[in-house]
Amino acid sequence: MVNIILLGPPGAGKGTQAKRLVDERHMVQLSTGDMLREAKTSGTEMGKLVAAVMDRGELVTDDIVIGLIAEKLTHPAPGGFIFDGFPRTLKQADALGDLLAAKGHILDAVVELVVDDASLVSRIIKRADETKAAGREVRKDDTPEVFVERLREYYKKTAPLIGYYYAKGAHVPIDGMAEMDAVARSLAKVLDRT
Repeated sequence: MVNIILLGPPGAGKGTQAKRLVDERHMVQLSTGDMLREAKTSGTEMGKLVAAVMDRGELVTDDIVIGLIAEKLTHPAPGGFIFDGFPRTLKQADALGDLLAAKGHILDAVVELVVDDASLVSRIIKRADETKAAGREVRKDDTPEVFVERLREYYKKTAPLIGYYYAKGAHVPIDGMAEMDAVARSLAKVLDRT
């Protein structure tokens, strides 16, 4: 069992790589984005709060996200957990360490998908255009204006995690701009070393 964090800005490919790990290694993906979207459509008071925050392109509060993650950690994960989009802040990183310790788990690696911002914005615009062309609705948080705000929020609040996990010896950067299979091979090498 291996527990990892996939770190990188929105659109870096964390979800794509996590899905491969779920399929190939039977890991359990804990995607805060998915959990928040699920809460957003729930119609509950918490869901309405999450919806308002996400629609503005802001990050939800630590307490909301930590509560969602704590609930998910109660379920079994034979291949380990993939934390995708969590932690986003230093407070969340500390909380994750506490949650894992309480469950008798450790964090094996923090893999940063290193990307070029300009290419990333182009990637998101292309994804939105392809979604529209396929007749599907574009997620509100994937519009260029909201996406740029999400990038700002990432660098302001989440980028400090790189130094935090580097100091703990857990940070492993890989090229997130490489071809999808090459990224997967780099990620597999990291997992096989733990």
